[in-house]
Amino acid sequence: MAAANRYLQHLAEVPLFSSCSKRDLQKIAKAADELAVEAGREVVTQGATGREAFVIVDGQATVKRKGRKVATLGPGACFGELALLDGGPRTASVVTDTPTTLLVIGQREFAGLIDEVPGLAHKILTALAVRVRELDDKIFP
Repeated sequence: MAAANRYLQHLAEVPLFSSCSKRDLQKIAKAADELAVEAGREVVTQGATGREAFVIVDGQATVKRKGRKVATLGPGACFGELALLDGGPRTASVVTDTPTTLLVIGQREFAGLIDEVPGLAHKILTALAVRVRELDDKIFP
């Protein structure tokens, strides 16, 4: 549990998990695996099937759609969460800019979390609704 507790602050900063209790964050941290990634590695590839989500603990990564940079992510950022819901194709590629430490949550672990942390499903729906609205505002200003 000590390793899981190290990541509670990082998980608390992720908008998806920000309103979770410390107990819920401990469950999320316990379900996640740590992954150290060197700079320049493509963590997810646009169009590929996704089965996990990632939280950046430290480091920086670039999000690209159709080869074009659309965002830079740093500690506390989460990406790939749509894959947890539908296992569909990735909507963007993410490449590490620096050596990066990630927490990885797979579909199976995430499904277990939904059962253990009842409010998590509602929080995810809210976070996704916010993203849809933001994208809508960008496309149709």
